[in-house]
Amino acid sequence: MEKAVVLFDGVCNFCVGSVQFIYKRDPKGRFRFASLQSEAGQALLREHRLPADDFDSMVLIEGDRVHLRSSAALHVARGLKAPWSLLAIFLVVPRPIRDLGYRLIAGNRYRLFGKREACMVPTPEFQARFL
Repeated sequence: MEKAVVLFDGVCNFCVGSVQFIYKRDPKGRFRFASLQSEAGQALLREHRLPADDFDSMVLIEGDRVHLRSSAALHVARGLKAPWSLLAIFLVVPRPIRDLGYRLIAGNRYRLFGKREACMVPTPEFQARFL
């Protein structure tokens, strides 16, 4: 599998927790990371003609393919070690239905999980996986 980049909301506690979850379950180092607010994240958004001011979606970039919202989350799950990779079975559910649940959580993530004052600062060993 090729390297992939996960773009996430760097001030969202749930999103930062999700990145840490992915990192711990990705022993092959397939996924790299950048916050949507970072210079690298903004450059990737522009490169793929995505809105640079919409931080409500996880974005997964695999080569020239871009996945958003629930599709991004499930494609990431597919790249993790079992049993998490089994979640990719939900890709058979039509995207509009999957995205309803995703949007419900994304729209309430700050209220439910909190928000940081600034983007996360990764530990030195984790830093190597950031753009």
